[in-house]
Amino acid sequence: MSCETAIRVVRYAVVLPRSVGFVPRFVHVRGPVTLADAFEVAARGLPFEEEFRDVEIVMQKATRVGRNTELSLMVDRPGGVDLELCGRLAARLNDLLESEADAYTLEVESAGIDRPLFTPGDYERFRDQNVLVKTTLPIKSEYTHRGKLLGVRGNAIVLEQRTGELPIPLEMVKSANVEYDYRADLKRAKNERREKR
Repeated sequence: MSCETAIRVVRYAVVLPRSVGFVPRFVHVRGPVTLADAFEVAARGLPFEEEFRDVEIVMQKATRVGRNTELSLMVDRPGGVDLELCGRLAARLNDLLESEADAYTLEVESAGIDRPLFTPGDYERFRDQNVLVKTTLPIKSEYTHRGKLLGVRGNAIVLEQRTGELPIPLEMVKSANVEYDYRADLKRAKNERREKR
């Protein structure tokens, strides 16, 4: 076994904030590093670069399809994500993955208006928003639940529904996302136009 495959250092420094300042952290990996591993390290490090400091990595995924690897990155940013930002992120990731020999396709996308929710922090951040939650097991004979998100209590997210509060254990959440209310947005725009007259 060659030294290159036995010990390989991911050449990427991540700067993590500390109370006394910024301290560089280097990732050292023993054994061969896969394209998926290199992509994960590169994607997680993007928000620590000055240019992408306000970018949130919502989700990253590497999927093997035949001889190719599909790399997918979903991002969000206050004020929204535009095509230019996606292009800059893709270019930076391509630079970081330049030394990888495996073939890959890269997709960088916005979380969108129906943003998926993954972590307890997401559920707190999008408190008071309308959400759609799908569960792995039925709750009140239903797998799909809609309501106003009240946040996290203990190990459950809580939705406010017409019938009252519905706690959903985090381990039962299959998927969750913000539901954009088009009608409320149109109504708000209509009221703003009336006020201008």
